[in-house]
Amino acid sequence: MVLRLRLLAKAISRTSTYHRLMSCSANISGKVERMVDNDEKKITRVLFCGPHFPASHTYTREYLKEYPFVQVDDVPLDDVPGVIQNYNICIVKTMKFDSNLLSRAEKMKLIMQYGVGLEGVDIDSATKFGIKVARIPSHVTGNAASCAEMAIYLMLGLLRKQNEMQIAIKQRKVGDPIGDTLLGKTVFILGFGNIGIDLAKRLRPFGVKIIATKRSWATHSLVSCLSNVSVQNGPVNDLVDEKGGHEDIHKFASKADIVVCCLCLNSDTVGVVNKPFISSMRKGSLLVNIARGGLLDYEAVLYYLESGHLGGLGIDVAWTEPFDPDDPILKFCNVLITPHVAGVTEYSYRSMSKVVGDVAIQLHEGRPLTGIEFVN
Repeated sequence: MVLRLRLLAKAISRTSTYHRLMSCSANISGKVERMVDNDEKKITRVLFCGPHFPASHTYTREYLKEYPFVQVDDVPLDDVPGVIQNYNICIVKTMKFDSNLLSRAEKMKLIMQYGVGLEGVDIDSATKFGIKVARIPSHVTGNAASCAEMAIYLMLGLLRKQNEMQIAIKQRKVGDPIGDTLLGKTVFILGFGNIGIDLAKRLRPFGVKIIATKRSWATHSLVSCLSNVSVQNGPVNDLVDEKGGHEDIHKFASKADIVVCCLCLNSDTVGVVNKPFISSMRKGSLLVNIARGGLLDYEAVLYYLESGHLGGLGIDVAWTEPFDPDDPILKFCNVLITPHVAGVTEYSYRSMSKVVGDVAIQLHEGRPLTGIEFVN
């Protein structure tokens, strides 16, 4: 009985204390809310969507460790819709941003990619909600250079495969010239942007003929000035033996031993490497894609691999990522696939983390945002 009375007394005491606190809360709630608002203004929050490529948020945190007013979080993809309203900057990575998700981003000022691809972002909706969208130019981070090197790796690997297959069926003899070398080949660079420029610079010592298409070659002088692009033997245009516009892509494909896709993916370029394009390629020629999977029409690629018209396929990007291990394309021995890692290097990731960090600091301090390329 005594124990029960003591417990009852404690309960009454706690209840009384609770009511006193609640009665006081009405007087101080306004002050608390103002304090929270002020604290919120002191922090710029950066959201990295998803766990993939963890070096992206790890390096960004390292770069910003001396800047406590910038908070960097990485959140599982499924949790993003529930927290996006708390962030000022979002790094999308592999997340799809549609109108519904963007409508939740109440404090968002900037959506950007840790790289160049923004096909997952509904840019029109972002614009409607007053959110800027940007990419990190590849020429300032080393991303273009590493993608170009991956393209050459895939090209050499496919040539070696092709050589082995021809020897196996006794179409050629061991030691025959050309074979698994680039010497004497014609390489068609489909889309002569930053990656295309770096690829051409690296291909020159291999003794290849370089042909390339670009929607507007007039922009090259401007690009060269802005990006500090330089080559030892003259201006950028001197890297190309034959230049053409987008209307020439089928004609150029018919001249090439190897086609390398370096285009940006947008409504005009999706599926551009289709049946008419591949049928215009030389029988036995090689196709390499280090840009975006959606540039290639899947059914067309599969059809021409099965027919033998396409001599080999090398891709760092796929139609669905991660790549389906049961995809029929994997059964071909003249297919090489890498898991979208062409731009994943220590140098490029450190460089991009600096860009993201600098932008976060600029946004926090109310300064113009530099080092990025806006698309709206």
